Amino acid sequence: MGPPEPPPTISDAPAPDRLRLPGPFPELVDAELEFLPPPNEDLWERIRKGYALPDLDDKYVAKWEEWYASRPDYVARMVDRSRRYLYHIVVEVERRGMPLEIALLPMVESAFNPVAVSVSRASGIWQFMPSTGDHYGLKRNFWFDSRRDVVAATNGALDYLQKLYGDFGDWQLALAAYNWGEGNVAKAVAKSEKAGRPTDYASLAMPDETRNYLPKLQAVKNIVRDPAKYGLELADIPDAPYFAVVKTTRPMDVARAAELAEMPLTEFQYLNPHHNRPVIAGAGEHSILLPIDKAELFAAKLDLLDQPLVSWRAHRLRPGETLPKLAARFGMSVETLRAVNGIGPRARVPVGHALLVPAQHASVESEETLTNAVFTTVPQGRTFYYRVKRGDTMARIASRYDVTAQDIRGWNGLTQNALRVGQQLRIISDLAPYAGRAKRPTGNRILATKAKPVAPQKRGTAPAAKPALAKPAPRAPRAHGG
Repeated sequence: MGPPEPPPTISDAPAPDRLRLPGPFPELVDAELEFLPPPNEDLWERIRKGYALPDLDDKYVAKWEEWYASRPDYVARMVDRSRRYLYHIVVEVERRGMPLEIALLPMVESAFNPVAVSVSRASGIWQFMPSTGDHYGLKRNFWFDSRRDVVAATNGALDYLQKLYGDFGDWQLALAAYNWGEGNVAKAVAKSEKAGRPTDYASLAMPDETRNYLPKLQAVKNIVRDPAKYGLELADIPDAPYFAVVKTTRPMDVARAAELAEMPLTEFQYLNPHHNRPVIAGAGEHSILLPIDKAELFAAKLDLLDQPLVSWRAHRLRPGETLPKLAARFGMSVETLRAVNGIGPRARVPVGHALLVPAQHASVESEETLTNAVFTTVPQGRTFYYRVKRGDTMARIASRYDVTAQDIRGWNGLTQNALRVGQQLRIISDLAPYAGRAKRPTGNRILATKAKPVAPQKRGTAPAAKPALAKPAPRAPRAHGG
């Protein structure tokens, strides 16, 4: 049986075919919902049938089998998180004709933690580095980080893996390159060829972290194949879509969106971890993931509502204003104001900087201020000086410091992105650069997740909380290479 269609999409744009809904909803709603295919066996069985990678059987595999088997609670949490995303990933992997073990890779990368962040700033279930995310169209701005968008990041990760397979003609080498960097794997292959040695994965010299990478995936594969052998039980995951994608052009509060979908805020955020702020905004069209049984209801309610759905507005910091004064004025804590705007505890906010603050009530005027203001994050204030090298671009340098090209131009009084070799650039960033490291979605040891902001004292005065998720398996720091 062929793979089912991708998840249904609902749009607020005019559609030729309308979906009729029973009262009290309107008869015509802009929706495109496809009939679901009849369920097959459970999703685990479908994955097992799609295994295609050569099996590994060595001491590293045994080590990771024992590691997972001795942590049944950890495995259970990982599986529980995966149930929201795994069907979609399986469908995409099958559609591309890739080995279905690849659908299990987020268990190795992030334990399916959608807000996982590594020491080298890799993010999301696929652990995309900023530079790699940029290359595969995963946009980042004040409002959202598409590396945490499950649909967009899955497409990017599979595109990248297929590219690596095209480079090396071997899935094991492609996976090693995903972990270690394609440049490093290419150098290791060339070195083995020059020495007259085999160039397969098992024969290459590589760092310990990469040497353990495929065995860890093999251990997960073995556990999915026969969990009882390891004293584990995997919760059932239906072979059916979990979510539908809703597309809308309307900005709205995250909390309001969850309310319209009639679902808990934390569950909404599990499916939509890419929104950085308590407002869904910052793009012409927004994709919202909702449980498939909630999406139609959400679309119908949204069609009924004609009032603004945003209770936040833009405020430019005036001379003499401080964050404590501003927070007190709007009835919120300084910590909450900083969290809403992505301002670190040591960052100094310049006069004229646009901040997101609560509005008295949702209004068209509030929405317009969000559209007209330019929102940027405020770095914590460490200043670096970078000398431009041959081959550098403004985008590449910005990615190294996790800032934008616009930021660098502003700090250096530049009007365009053109650079010259030897030019010195002043850069303000909250983290040291990772210049020369792997241009890939890494799977480094997870150090942090997005923290829950301070609980709101009253509606509309605090940011939407990120889900409190368990951390994935620890891993040793790796040596990166391009």
